[in-house]
Amino acid sequence: MSRAQRRYKYGSNLLLSRIYSQIMVPSGQTFSIVIGALSAVLVYKYVVTWRQSRADAQFAADKGCQPLKPWSAKWPLGLDLLIKAFRYDERRQALRFFTQVWNESGTTFEQHLLFSRGVDTMEPENLKAILSTHGIFTQDGAQWRHSRELLPPQFKSNRFDNFEQIKDAVNDLIANVPDDGVVDLQPLFFRLTFETTLFLLFGQHLPSLKSEGIFNQEEKFSEAFNTGPRLSVSLFVTLGFLRSPVARLKKQSAWAQKHPTPPSSKSRALLSFTILRLYPSVPVNSRAAGRTTTLPTGGGPKGTAPVLIRKGEAIGYSVYVLHRRKDIYGPDADEFRPGRWENGALNNVGYGYLPFNGGPRICLGQEFALLEAAYTVVRLLQTYETIEMERAKSLIYLLGMRGSS
Repeated sequence: MSRAQRRYKYGSNLLLSRIYSQIMVPSGQTFSIVIGALSAVLVYKYVVTWRQSRADAQFAADKGCQPLKPWSAKWPLGLDLLIKAFRYDERRQALRFFTQVWNESGTTFEQHLLFSRGVDTMEPENLKAILSTHGIFTQDGAQWRHSRELLPPQFKSNRFDNFEQIKDAVNDLIANVPDDGVVDLQPLFFRLTFETTLFLLFGQHLPSLKSEGIFNQEEKFSEAFNTGPRLSVSLFVTLGFLRSPVARLKKQSAWAQKHPTPPSSKSRALLSFTILRLYPSVPVNSRAAGRTTTLPTGGGPKGTAPVLIRKGEAIGYSVYVLHRRKDIYGPDADEFRPGRWENGALNNVGYGYLPFNGGPRICLGQEFALLEAAYTVVRLLQTYETIEMERAKSLIYLLGMRGSS
């Protein structure tokens, strides 16, 4: 290397070292500032959390609250139950998972999933407190209230026209059942509900049972309007497995053989009590606390003391599991037995039976859904002599002579 090259290299290194030193000094100062700011934020959040914890503890003491029983998770952060939930969901058995967790954890328990706390309950007393209060446990706030104000007139007016539309849609459904009687009824039920709901909300008739535009769109539609089709599907799955309810329903459906008028309140009640108990349209639900409050029961060693619910915490409840409580519905709570409702045996069940929710957020369309499902069931029972189901393929067999529509 020549002398000129050595001088050039030395000068370049000197220049780079000066630039580097000028850059690093401000960076070091910036780093210190960032660390200081983060420390201040953390200290502030710690102080706020500590003060809120003290306030919550005092609130709980004043209300007589006691700790909740923890859920049945074995791993930290509830990871074992989270993994199990995913596995059950892949097999489409999520409701079986919820039932298992509640059976292992009790009727009201505390869950710590990842880094958040929640409370799950299926105590009727707690559900009454959650659903009957105004503004404490909310789901959608102002947007929900706005929608709630818009919908009631649609259900209260044009009831005769609504029923006539249901009749036409059911006749179309029957016409779409193949001649051999082997059919997957679920798509037809979703299309029927799509058609009647459009008429209910917008006053427009769209023969969706004959339209290809909504084919294979049933799942998307059911996310918005699910009570009617799920109720009908659940009913026919049950009837496909059990023969005795079919004869009883056929006997009670005699009113429609000559006079196709709306089903009586007694017929709709039978449908609601027997089917929606086992297969509620919304099997799992939740609410969030708008402010720090309490639930009336579930805390302490006996599970009877009030429970603290902090602002923002979620409360989950499963109507599906609630309707299978053996201490409410008897040791055969998992079975389809309409007789359990007879002679006033369950007149005082209260918030132990919530097929359409309760309180200010009770389902606005419950009468419409029951009317639609009851009339559909009766017309199909009149049309087909036998209803059977193939478990492996989930297909319904509607066998016998078609009746007049």
